[in-house]
Amino acid sequence: MRTIALANQKGGTGKTTTAVNLGAALGDAGRKVLLIDLDPQAHLSAHLGCEDAQVGSYELITRQARPDEVAIQLLPGVLDVIPAGLSLAAAEVELAGEVGRELFLRTGLQDLTGYDYVLVDCAPSLGLLTVNALAAVREVFIPVQLQWMALRGLGQLLQTIEAVNGRLNPELELTGVIGCMFQARRILCAEVLATLRQHFGKRVFKTVIRDNIRLAEAPGHALPIQAYDPRSRGAEDYKALAREVLARERRARAKAHDS
Repeated sequence: MRTIALANQKGGTGKTTTAVNLGAALGDAGRKVLLIDLDPQAHLSAHLGCEDAQVGSYELITRQARPDEVAIQLLPGVLDVIPAGLSLAAAEVELAGEVGRELFLRTGLQDLTGYDYVLVDCAPSLGLLTVNALAAVREVFIPVQLQWMALRGLGQLLQTIEAVNGRLNPELELTGVIGCMFQARRILCAEVLATLRQHFGKRVFKTVIRDNIRLAEAPGHALPIQAYDPRSRGAEDYKALAREVLARERRARAKAHDS
């Protein structure tokens, strides 16, 4: 089971869009996926039409419920979601004085089975909820809006990942950087993408997510892009990204087998 946090402390980078649509594309490719909304703004939950759920990630992280008690089946056997609500904002305050507060999500997920992928949509901050996500997963994907301002603050995120790796979760790795909102006619997008590839190397996915109005429309219909408009550029891009994620996994397994 691959556990991946989608993190970026800057809002508007395509983080939630990527969590929803990459998860759905992996589901279309035959994988069983669990999405966890760990953002008090609950954008992922709203995108999928389950923001009014009575229980969710707050109950999970505060150890009031198990994953199977709060997961909602969106597509049985394919895609489940643990939603977030406004109560999640209280979790950071409630947990602040608790011993081991950074590990509550890891504890809540320790007996989780039955999924091929678990994708955690983090809050656009580096607070306690995001640290909980980083402590609970093995991988981090960073969606980056292809603008120069989006590069600001990446250093702080990388420092946080390094700190969590050193103190809480030695298995944590940054394994993917995703260029989002790409516009082919804008030289700036190509320049920022080149800078990312120069800095992060092969961790930057070859697939980029093009700017596409259909991606912006899909949440209004409570659907991933594959269901809303399967012929759109957005659907094509996330399908390609899912193929690349799976191809990397196959190569990693082959390499481990050979060694």
